Amino acid sequence: MNHHPQHHPPSPQGPEPGVLQLPRQPLAPDGIVLGSEARRAALRERTALVEQLGLPLDGHPFFDDFATVLAHRTGMAYGFVNIVLEKQNFIGLHQPPPGSGYPVVGRTMSTDHGWCPYVMDRKKALPLPNVHARPSFSANYVAESVGISSYFGTQLQHAASGIVLGTVCVIDPEERPMSDAVRLRDIVIAIGAEVLEAITSRASVD
Repeated sequence: MNHHPQHHPPSPQGPEPGVLQLPRQPLAPDGIVLGSEARRAALRERTALVEQLGLPLDGHPFFDDFATVLAHRTGMAYGFVNIVLEKQNFIGLHQPPPGSGYPVVGRTMSTDHGWCPYVMDRKKALPLPNVHARPSFSANYVAESVGISSYFGTQLQHAASGIVLGTVCVIDPEERPMSDAVRLRDIVIAIGAEVLEAITSRASVD
């Protein structure tokens, strides 16, 4: 499928190098309110588990390979392995090369943006072949300013504890046909299972 690179003016705030800077904006009207005691408790549990597992929050080539497989198998421009703490940490990242005309993203993003925080709360895969088909998903800075039209993501739920560590996901400037949504969702779910297996066997990334 052909992709059409989109050019966007730089942020007037002057973004920090290597970080995708996005203004604060709620994900959707049915999103969970940030700052609740339940959310803070979940963050503490998740942080403790991430430390126990020794996950490399600044990124690791091992997980970058998973992100690349995600992107290639789905035919999407960007792939992510995302550990969500106080911010989203892309420990695995695949994106088009610099100079391709696509926006270059960094290793972190606010939890106020994108669709992964919603996937974590709902604890099931989210196929969005066209993010603009539902206003609450379309009204998202990643869609509006980065130029993303499709998203497929699933949660990374640690089997032993039940704690959701983050997500794996793919995004692309082009929407996908509804008829292909199940296939793309299932690819993301399958690779997410492989990522979880790698996460629980720490020796793989040491």
